[in-house]
Amino acid sequence: MREALDMMGYVNAAYVVGVVSTLLLVGWSWLAMTRAEAKRDAVRGK
Repeated sequence: MREALDMMGYVNAAYVVGVVSTLLLVGWSWLAMTRAEAKRDAVRGK
């Protein structure tokens, strides 16, 4: 019988970190884009 660490916990944690950080980046970018568009519209007088 082997006594080895089960790596799937680490792999799953890496996937969770990757997915969550990607979603946060997309959300942050979307908010920045909408703020920039609102500023642009305010400058143009719309």
